[in-house]
Amino acid sequence: MSTATHLFQFHCLPPISSFTTGTVPVCNTSAGGRTQTPSSLIACATKRKQDDDYHATLKALNSKGRFPRKSLGQHYMLNSEINEQLASAANVEEGDAVLEIGPGTGSLTNVLINSGATVLAIEKDPHMVGLVRERFESTDRFKVLEEDFVKCHIRSHMFPILESRKALNPSSTRAKVVSNLPFNISTDVVKLLLPMGDMFSEVVLLLQEETAVRLVESSSRTSEYRPINIFVNFYSEPEYKFSVPRTNFFPQPNVDAAVVTFKLKQAPDYPSVASTKSFFSMVNSAFNGKRKMLRKSLQHICPSNEIERALGDAGLPTTSRPEELTLDDFVKLHNLIVRV
Repeated sequence: MSTATHLFQFHCLPPISSFTTGTVPVCNTSAGGRTQTPSSLIACATKRKQDDDYHATLKALNSKGRFPRKSLGQHYMLNSEINEQLASAANVEEGDAVLEIGPGTGSLTNVLINSGATVLAIEKDPHMVGLVRERFESTDRFKVLEEDFVKCHIRSHMFPILESRKALNPSSTRAKVVSNLPFNISTDVVKLLLPMGDMFSEVVLLLQEETAVRLVESSSRTSEYRPINIFVNFYSEPEYKFSVPRTNFFPQPNVDAAVVTFKLKQAPDYPSVASTKSFFSMVNSAFNGKRKMLRKSLQHICPSNEIERALGDAGLPTTSRPEELTLDDFVKLHNLIVRV
């Protein structure tokens, strides 16, 4: 049995929506539908004009005898228009340096390079590393590293690229991040990237929609309000851009996705706290006892009566709970009760 036949018979595509250039046929054996043969799938896909679509993605995967790995959170984009919108959201232009995490088959990479950017890609899957290395071997504006992003030293990899760009354009000192992230590492990536405003000007990510909404739109006095919301707004200006239906991916995930932009702040623009370490330690402690009043959950920092006095000085009720405080409120409270 050929690799292509194996892929289609045992890893069939879920229903896929019609894009502007044609309709992709469905393989749906689990629901009792008729299984399409590879030849009929390919024939119907010939009307599609995108460089990276259903047919191109499956062809690329088959060339390496691969199918998406759930353990790596791999969901490949089938709609090139979404990739164009990702690059546009980051305003990628000639001369930009861009970090891409998890390039997969290189569909987004292709758009970034065609926009004039120099791309550094970090990919954990060695088979995909080989695929994109071959695909872009003719350009000197692409480099891929086989590493786990959450464990790699990204500063040491980006520094030479930024230095070379600075020699050509002294005012160009920061790069951009544009990625269709594996859903299973999205929060870890956000935590790593947002404090790097000295190196990156903005971060544009395609995330699971629930995660996108939680990071950007959760506000105080809601059940979804968490320390990560304080973190995101401390280091960036986040914005929810647009939703991406799950039917645009292979394999189709169980949830929709969304694109979020984070305009990164630089250190002088961070809220004024004596120590970011002690600030986030206090915030995390506050939310560890989310149902408790702050005068109780923060007793390990200073006595309850001092916390009550500080809350009053900050213009807050002495019975305040963590979900009732904004970022500015936490900053005021920290500066009143924490002695660094």
